[in-house]
Amino acid sequence: MLPRLPLAAWVNDIVHWLYVLIGPFLGDVANVIRVVVDGATNGLSAVPWWIVVLVLAVLAYLSGKWKLTLGTIIGLTLIFDLGLWDDMITTLVLVILSALVSVVIGLPLGIWSAKSRKAYRVIAPLLDLMQTMPSFVYLVPVLIFFDIGLVPAIFATVIFAMPPAIRLTRLGILQVPGNLVEAATAFGTTDWQLLWKVQIPLAIPSIKAGVNQTIMLSLSMVVIASMIGAGGLGADVMSALETVNVGQGFEAGISIVILAIILDRVSQKLGRDKPIMVESD
Repeated sequence: MLPRLPLAAWVNDIVHWLYVLIGPFLGDVANVIRVVVDGATNGLSAVPWWIVVLVLAVLAYLSGKWKLTLGTIIGLTLIFDLGLWDDMITTLVLVILSALVSVVIGLPLGIWSAKSRKAYRVIAPLLDLMQTMPSFVYLVPVLIFFDIGLVPAIFATVIFAMPPAIRLTRLGILQVPGNLVEAATAFGTTDWQLLWKVQIPLAIPSIKAGVNQTIMLSLSMVVIASMIGAGGLGADVMSALETVNVGQGFEAGISIVILAIILDRVSQKLGRDKPIMVESD
């Protein structure tokens, strides 16, 4: 019989080494994020609910869909009537902040991986790991570095939601027609000018689609994130599971569905253009 590989012990040693090395720094980062999260949550909670409904309805209207506008008003009013408004606000803050961090980190990595094959060889296996590893596994290391609450939930959600932003940014840049790149280079553009004036503008549809997918993946983590104290609508679902309260679970579930539809449809305006395909020779 082959000797058992002490993989778990190795991983624990690596995590402990990282905790000693960057634990204090991550603690400071967590404190900053906690202040931002608390400020955003308290600020939105202090705003009258009908104003939030109005703002989201305006965003839905600007997306060019009057049916979505009407559905947004009805859906959010239903959430308020069910007494889940504060939990919805907490979930909304989690999704927005997680998606924002994912995009801020993912876009540069996507550009870098498109420009450097060596970089992509390193990043690609990490993206595969992030996308295939069960999301529950992300909760274990973040609990070691952070206390329970919304902050570790945001970190776990960022890990889960970041890959589409990286992959679709890289894809969009690589799909820029080669003849346009050659023409811009022939006119003497620098690499920086080529990136910002040619490649990124043409890759915008693909990048926007990545942003949309990042938002939806962030929302899909709300129930799982509630296991480490994230709160919000996910906590209501978990409470319903623990007490076998079907009605409570349905109310929380339909509220998540309403929020998901609103965020998806509104953000689709950003990514509804078809990505530019590479012309074949």
